[in-house]
Amino acid sequence: MLNIDFTQKLQNLMQQVGISSFKGLSRAAGVSERQLLRLRQGKLEQMRVDVLLKLSPVLQMPLNELITTFSTVELLQDKTAPTQELLQEITDLRREYDRSQLQLEQQREVLLQELQQSSLQLLESLLLQWPTAAQKAQENPQLAAIKIVPLVQKPLEKLLQAWGVEAIAPVGAELPYNPQLHQLLEGTAKLGETVKVRYTGYLQGEKLLYRAKVSPV
Repeated sequence: MLNIDFTQKLQNLMQQVGISSFKGLSRAAGVSERQLLRLRQGKLEQMRVDVLLKLSPVLQMPLNELITTFSTVELLQDKTAPTQELLQEITDLRREYDRSQLQLEQQREVLLQELQQSSLQLLESLLLQWPTAAQKAQENPQLAAIKIVPLVQKPLEKLLQAWGVEAIAPVGAELPYNPQLHQLLEGTAKLGETVKVRYTGYLQGEKLLYRAKVSPV
């Protein structure tokens, strides 16, 4: 059962930081709405300390004030040893939380470096040969473009294949119009009418990255 007083206190704090809903607070802090419900019910003692550690910066309230604000009368009356033990537990958990955040950040950096390294390996031929090919094209305007296209096309195809990215349809293909996969550049088309691909779109597995840009035939 909700505690009106605690619910109002939480809403006041949310209003001060520009959060309009409990769902918004849940997303901003990365905690479940069930945990927020416990806070609104006055069941602070049933909440994990790491949840309070996440709520504290989002609500812009120090952790000790947050605990005091939403503590029940029984907890407030007990200011002896258990309170000191709780504060020590909070301190230890905060250190552990900060350590975990640091480890996650380091892991993200490592993963990013690995992604960049693998991508550079796939694009190696493009990185090494493209500047020379571009220079030759500038020196000789008559140079056939067909000789340069593979330098770009093959490395990009390898990179997209490694990432599981597939083209919806090749440029120039004629196929039935599907507004979920196709974006009209001009004119109108009904579902199933034939359209021509002007710019290809891409899928990554079942996820749509970019719709193919098409024109009516």
